[in-house]
Formats: sequence, structure tokens, C-alpha cells
Amino acid sequence: MQLFLMRHGEAGFDAPSDRERKLTDTGRYQTRLMANWLSKHADQFELVIVSPYLRAQQTWQEVSKSLPEPGHFVTLDDVTPNADPSYGVDAIKAYAEQFGAEKVLVISHMPIVGFMVHEFDTSIEPPIFATSAIAKIDSQGEVANFEGMYTPQNVA
Repeated sequence: MQLFLMRHGEAGFDAPSDRERKLTDTGRYQTRLMANWLSKHADQFELVIVSPYLRAQQTWQEVSKSLPEPGHFVTLDDVTPNADPSYGVDAIKAYAEQFGAEKVLVISHMPIVGFMVHEFDTSIEPPIFATSAIAKIDSQGEVANFEGMYTPQNVA
């Protein structure tokens, strides 16, 4: 499976709760840059998993404009900022297996995205994600390899 773990775009802080924070104009722009990069590296996602938080859902709305409709779409509490990364990884693997997904996109948050990268590939320390950044992981059964981190700054 090719897995793309993405952090949501830049979000403002003027919101009644963390769940309701909205993308800024910069966040939308950076997300569109990464959506363009994704469209060149993954022509079709069989599975997209997104946190229910507003900024993650808005990130998906921006990304989805550049990609064909995914085979399956799941909103998942197990990829919210303070969720348990091992549960998140188990859920991603379970949904990917259930749907036979070879290309998977997950849109989530710090700090969990960094910890999930480490859960997939324990040979690396949990990376810090810039907003809209994407980590690419190749996962074959129980073996997963971190292939790289891509940010709006290095794909533009």
C-alpha cells in the first residue's frame, strides 16, 4: 500500500473550540499546492480517511478538487490530534484491507501524524509536519518504509 499522511492546512485560532478552527487563506493556498503535487503522484485513491475536525475536512475539500473521487471516504475520530496513534494506524490498516486499497490518503493533525509515521516505520523518529505537509510511506504487510516528507515549500 502507498500511504500518504497529510497534515491539514494552516488554520486560524479564532474559533469556539479546537474542533471548529477554520483554514486560513494561506492554508487553502498551501493545500492547493499539495493537492497539485498529489495529483501527479497518485492518480486515484481507493481510500481517503479524514479527521472530523473542521480544518481537516476543509483540507480534504481543497484536495478533492484536484483528484478523482476516491473509492471510499471515511471520517475517523482515531486520527484527531490527541488520539492514540497505534489505534489510528490499526484503523488505517483495517480500512485499507477491508476495501482492498493500494493508495490511501489520510488527512490528520499534529502531533498524531508524526507518531503514526513512527508507528508505521519505527526506524525513524516521529517527524514534525509543516501545515499541509505529506509523508509518503510504502507499506507491505508488516514492513513499512518512510519514503519522504513533502511540504508546500519544497514542491512549489
